[in-house]
Amino acid sequence: MSTPAPDPLATLGALPGVADAVDSVRKAVDRVYGHRVMRRRSNEVTAEAALRGARGSAALSGADWNLEEVRRRTDFSGDSESQVIGAALRLTAEAGQLLSIWRQSPLRVLARLHLVAAGGAAPEDAVGRPRLAGEPVDEPLIEAPLPDADEVAGRLEGLSGLILAGSTAPALVTAAVVHGELLALRPFGSCNGLVARTAERIVLIGSGLDPKSICPAEVGHAEQGRAAYLAAFEGYVSGTPHGMAAWIAHCGRSVELGVRESTAVCEALQRGAA
Repeated sequence: MSTPAPDPLATLGALPGVADAVDSVRKAVDRVYGHRVMRRRSNEVTAEAALRGARGSAALSGADWNLEEVRRRTDFSGDSESQVIGAALRLTAEAGQLLSIWRQSPLRVLARLHLVAAGGAAPEDAVGRPRLAGEPVDEPLIEAPLPDADEVAGRLEGLSGLILAGSTAPALVTAAVVHGELLALRPFGSCNGLVARTAERIVLIGSGLDPKSICPAEVGHAEQGRAAYLAAFEGYVSGTPHGMAAWIAHCGRSVELGVRESTAVCEALQRGAA
């Protein structure tokens, strides 16, 4: 009888401290889903979480706008910061429509996300596909060593294989690995951070942890700050058990802060103030 292949994601789930992070996230998510407002007005909470998540993701990509300014604006075609905000909003709107495709072809979803994010801001022949050898990457906030195109292709296939094979690992672990791996690879010529955080959102929704998409991890990533985000990401890139556990815990804390944000939205709706 052949021995089953090891599940690397489940192995990460067994790292010290990860189980505590997973348990804390699960309890936080259960609390907000149990809020009385969610029984009648969950669509409003989802819409507000999408807006706030997009604002948070854009902030980590260098466009740190006030929430009300994001809410007010309708034209995002001007300067580079406006384009980042527009890309983040488009990605958030797209995420929920790609769940069924993600389960069948994660690489198709990533290509679609880059197409949605980059739009007309990148050369047409470079949109929606992994970068080729020698092509530059515009991701100034991520300074980790950049893998070459061959390594990117191989690791993307490996990531896709992990997702398609399924795992017994908690959703938080899978989401954190997808997010971290895409940041590490920067497979596209632009918008990699935005795509990585949207992919994390897709995993959290599709796994059933956050089916209504009301727990925007992007809010928490932004609230903890860019320096903390990059420090935790260095742990992922290190590949050490301690570093990987720290990255997963950081992502878990980000989900919890997203929960806190949506809980505040629920409370405001209950008071009739939103």
